[in-house]
Amino acid sequence: MDIYRRKKIIVFDLDGTLAKSKSDIDDEISELIGGLLEVKKVALISGGAYPQIEKSFIKKLNIEKELLSNLFIFPTDATSFYKYEEGGWKNIYSEELTFDERKKIIEIFNGALNEAGYKKPEVVYGEIIEDRGTQITFSGLGQKAPLEDKLKWDPERKLREKIIDIFNEKGLNFEAKIGGSTSVDINKKGISKAYGIKKIQEKLEVSGDEILFIGDALFEGGNDHSVIGTGVDTIAVKNPEDTKKYIREIISSAL
Repeated sequence: MDIYRRKKIIVFDLDGTLAKSKSDIDDEISELIGGLLEVKKVALISGGAYPQIEKSFIKKLNIEKELLSNLFIFPTDATSFYKYEEGGWKNIYSEELTFDERKKIIEIFNGALNEAGYKKPEVVYGEIIEDRGTQITFSGLGQKAPLEDKLKWDPERKLREKIIDIFNEKGLNFEAKIGGSTSVDINKKGISKAYGIKKIQEKLEVSGDEILFIGDALFEGGNDHSVIGTGVDTIAVKNPEDTKKYIREIISSAL
């Protein structure tokens, strides 16, 4: 397809797009990403922190090392950036929240949880509120909850939307938004996947016309929706199996 041929860089979301929530990519995705890196540059924008991306994505790639120079990682909605050079992954920038900012966010967010009626489950899996340095993330069941439990918790997002509304009404220079299947991400205002697209244009020196974004949450209210406002071409997928189909099409178009 002509639309694929014009693109220099393919940008992916991670959870729900390349992998199930907080899960590792499978062998087929690894192979397809390797094939894609032979013909295109690839970037990943995720709400997750770098260690999570390294574990579930980077270390699961079974590809030639020289191809990694075509791969670019933008954790926590591009508030940090990693690229492969001189045989390893290097942090190019990191827009850290200050200690006082993180402390204030957690304090106000805990108040929003109480006001919204959130009750901490008897059994939790890891941290409920995680300090990622560049972002604070709340996970209703804990960061390491099993996927089957996540899918049952707040499936219509009503509780999280209530929590978000309460937090955002405080008039702070921070903004809460839906993250993954059970999470809420809190960043400085203006930080989103759209911010990530702008950072990709700036750091990789590409125009919006040369970017294609693929994500599972491009619908209104989804954590990929802000990308639509940037004007770049997008493809909405339902799950990693859906994504595989489009990666194959992109590779075929370049051959």
